[in-house]
Amino acid sequence: MSTLEKRIGKQVKKGLWVTIGVICFALIAFFYVRFYFVWGEGVKSGQLNNVVYKGYLFKTYEGKLIQAGLSSSSNSVQSNEFIFSVANEHVAKELMMAGGKEVDLQYKEYLGVLPWRGHSKYVVDSIIAIKDVDRSLPF
Repeated sequence: MSTLEKRIGKQVKKGLWVTIGVICFALIAFFYVRFYFVWGEGVKSGQLNNVVYKGYLFKTYEGKLIQAGLSSSSNSVQSNEFIFSVANEHVAKELMMAGGKEVDLQYKEYLGVLPWRGHSKYVVDSIIAIKDVDRSLPF
């Protein structure tokens, strides 16, 4: 083998390793952005419908919040559901005890769902307030 062939072989190997490194970096960056980058943060308020602990392999806390509001198109009352996961066991246990109450929840929104984090891309991380629902008639 001549020195020229050896030099070309080294350059091909180096190029191959650089290509593999770039592909690995791109896959890691994609995985991070898709599953760990916080896309949005916010607060949702409404009446807590339920929080349950469920799953086959990965048991997670899942909840549902009912938000009441006016529909802009028909001037009627409509209800929106906010389905969320809870990553913190302490927060989930507190929410389980607050079923049917008015709650304000701090949440993070991710682009993708991880099975060990929950079934929703919305993950509640803290409770801002828990209030009793006023059940008196408005008239």
